[in-house]
Amino acid sequence: MSEFSDAAALVMARCEALGSLSQNPTCLDRRYLTEQHKLANQLTSGWMIEAGMTTWQDSVGNIWGRYTSAVPNAPRLIIGSHLDTVPNGGKYDGMLGVVAPVTLMAIFSGEGRQFPFHIDIVGFCDEEGTRFGTTLLGSRALTGKWQDEWRRLKDEDGISLEDAMKNFGLDFDAINSATIAQTDLLGYLELHIEQGPVLEQENLPVGVVNAIAGAKRFSLTVTGMAGHAGTVPMSMRHDALCASAEMILAVESISQQRPGVVATVGKIENAPNGVNVISGRCQFSLDIRSEEDTLREAALAEILQKINDIAVLRNVELKTEQTHSAPAVHCDSALQNTLLKGVTEAGIEPKVLASGAGHDAMAMAEICPVAMLFTRCKGGISHHPAESITTDDVAASLAVMHHSLRTLKY
Repeated sequence: MSEFSDAAALVMARCEALGSLSQNPTCLDRRYLTEQHKLANQLTSGWMIEAGMTTWQDSVGNIWGRYTSAVPNAPRLIIGSHLDTVPNGGKYDGMLGVVAPVTLMAIFSGEGRQFPFHIDIVGFCDEEGTRFGTTLLGSRALTGKWQDEWRRLKDEDGISLEDAMKNFGLDFDAINSATIAQTDLLGYLELHIEQGPVLEQENLPVGVVNAIAGAKRFSLTVTGMAGHAGTVPMSMRHDALCASAEMILAVESISQQRPGVVATVGKIENAPNGVNVISGRCQFSLDIRSEEDTLREAALAEILQKINDIAVLRNVELKTEQTHSAPAVHCDSALQNTLLKGVTEAGIEPKVLASGAGHDAMAMAEICPVAMLFTRCKGGISHHPAESITTDDVAASLAVMHHSLRTLKY
């Protein structure tokens, strides 16, 4: 893979360059429809042009580059990931999956290699959903699944999505022009850092994804009775925080007994939250995921039943509100096999693993076959400044993609 070392070093440098474009001077934070989004698109477009590609920005703000086929009426293969970040994020989440394939196109151009299909690379504008609270905006625009009520979504400064688009030079009512035809679409490939520890644990630079976990999220509100910490006997309390604590442990216990399911309570709010006051109200989140929807639903039913039982026994009121739902996505077997052959040809032991995190590939799966290649990241750390990958692992990823695209059959 030494033949890809220089290209890998260039990928790392380009990720550093994108990592400098932040709306926050103290950390990496690049959100949808900001000046930094515009600058990231311009920088990426320049690299695409250097690679011999034609470029354009679509009506939602995704940046595109095409490595053009000489075949008349050729179909298109889309490769991409996202250019937005979470607040205080890392330099490789999303960005690697745009920069690496662009750099690979320059290699193909230098080789004079032609393909019987167009290769379209896309830098999605908003996968994280950080600014307006709705994820996969860039990729969902391609599927024609934008909702009219999204125009009224507002950011933390009270700016609506519709107005933010106008300020960026886009028109909310023209979003449909970003929708792509499915008739000539071969599929979608995404290179992404693993965001987990499996590849590092197995000492492998890359892995092929077989499924992306589906997820459901809930907001649960437990209402008891606040009271004086010194005067209300223990037997007469309706403590919302204690009830919530028991519920949260039940979430952990049940999910531990369900292989293939992960469930997390990551956010909790307590009121009145006084040191000498019994909790009267507690709100907490539930995030449950699995690459098999049936497994997730079975575990969820058991968790919700147990939580309700606890509420009854503790004589507290429970309100459950679902806030998010996304089905699991299974990657296309033919595209998976193409990547696995690429891994083997690159001299790497093949590894198949699932993704617990969501990706643009989830939206793209609604309109075409999808597949993903993971690159090892240090400690499995992501969404954090400590996010880290190596030049050698990038070279391995480029080698796999190079072999895979050369042998792709359709």
